[in-house]
Amino acid sequence: MITRNVNDPAMDPSGFVLLSDYVPHIVQEIRYFSTYNFIGDRINGYEEPCALLTREAARALLEVSNEMMVQGYRLKIFDAYRPVCAVKHFILWSIEDQDARMKPYFYPDLEKQELFERGYIARRSSHSRGSTVDLTLLDMGTGKEVDMGSPFDLLSEVSHPDYRGVTDEQYENRQLLRRAMERNGFLPVDCEWWHFTLANEPYPDLYFEFPVSSQYLRK
Repeated sequence: MITRNVNDPAMDPSGFVLLSDYVPHIVQEIRYFSTYNFIGDRINGYEEPCALLTREAARALLEVSNEMMVQGYRLKIFDAYRPVCAVKHFILWSIEDQDARMKPYFYPDLEKQELFERGYIARRSSHSRGSTVDLTLLDMGTGKEVDMGSPFDLLSEVSHPDYRGVTDEQYENRQLLRRAMERNGFLPVDCEWWHFTLANEPYPDLYFEFPVSSQYLRK
């Protein structure tokens, strides 16, 4: 357990909130707390399966949630704030050539060293600044994820938001999510349909190191 140190800006969570407190209707499946991710292990720094986000980003996401619920959808969160130690875990994994357990599921067409070169994994992640979220839509009628044409964290060209090899319906589903996020102040990236960062993020130059933990947040 990491001891809280508010004298170190990177360890100070005072600008963060537990996302479920701000956006009560979200569904959470925090993949990096589980072993079902592109590495195959729980990722360092994920002490609880919860989403943390800056207060500003959480407020903006509430507006997205309200808008989507009127249309029959809930937001499903895969990742939000990601501590620096988690990114270091990714980097160390990338140089261990023998560990490719999850390749068939998450990066079938690439070698893992290419994941950084292609922009799928960053050596300094916007997630560590606390205003980036990975998410999809959940259909309230069926209880299932909306079909986006590729699953979360499939590190492939198929997951590019503008990829036209998916069906028209899958492409439109991606655009539905993207339009709602952009209307409420979030910016997309060009290689992952699920990834959005608050345009006016409060900590554009600060990469946080405290753990993903509701207990740490409330100390």
